[in-house]
Amino acid sequence: MKRWLSLALTALALLLVANPAAAQQRLILSTTTSTQNSGLLDVLLPPFERSHNARVDVIAVGTGQALRLGEAGDADVVMVHARALEDAFVAAGFGVERHDLMYNDFVILGPKADPAEIGGMRDAPAALAKVAASGARFISRADQSGTHVMERDLWNQAGAAPEGRWYIEAGRGMGEVINMATELSAYTLADRGTYLAYLGKADLKILVEGDERLFNPYGVIAVNPQRHPHVNFTLAEQFIAYLLSEEAQDLITGFQVNGEQLFFVYP
Repeated sequence: MKRWLSLALTALALLLVANPAAAQQRLILSTTTSTQNSGLLDVLLPPFERSHNARVDVIAVGTGQALRLGEAGDADVVMVHARALEDAFVAAGFGVERHDLMYNDFVILGPKADPAEIGGMRDAPAALAKVAASGARFISRADQSGTHVMERDLWNQAGAAPEGRWYIEAGRGMGEVINMATELSAYTLADRGTYLAYLGKADLKILVEGDERLFNPYGVIAVNPQRHPHVNFTLAEQFIAYLLSEEAQDLITGFQVNGEQLFFVYP
């Protein structure tokens, strides 16, 4: 029996040496469309996958859905951008500690003709109030994403009700919404990273930026193994340690699209 077990273990070891992929670990990352659409993940994931002999399977959806995947145990780690929802996720015991990862900002996009005349404004809620008053089309993601959460908060601050034929609820990701806004000569709220990634495909311009209320922080959270024992918590923690390392932070800082830096790390 012992001899048979020894032979089996030797055969397994030889198989792993001959085929390293057989021992490859798998990490499921639920994240926002902005990290994928921008191209950041294409730069950020390969070094981790190589160093840990792992494959990171990405599910890119809105923040709300990304967190729901974590709640259901269908992801090992979440990388999202809606601080209130992230804090609630951890407080409810679905995640183990939120870590500041990086940040960028939101911008209000619109057609070059700018029928609502908001170009150059730095007060985002006031700009949205002007859009509502003008009746110009506005495309909302309407998908419980971090962008949608921010948009609803800005409408509340504006004291304007986003309803009527001019307000179009797309239920789509950021890239699709930017394309829709281009086709309909409409306004929309977008994260700067996705806008820059779509710059050559969309005929929209940044009309409102620089308001501190448009700050867009990203956090990363490991799913709680006490809720879902099957999650790969060890690899999730290693992934978070990598994201916060100097190597990954340098990749985030150095990542550019059309000559512009998309994301910034915390000092």
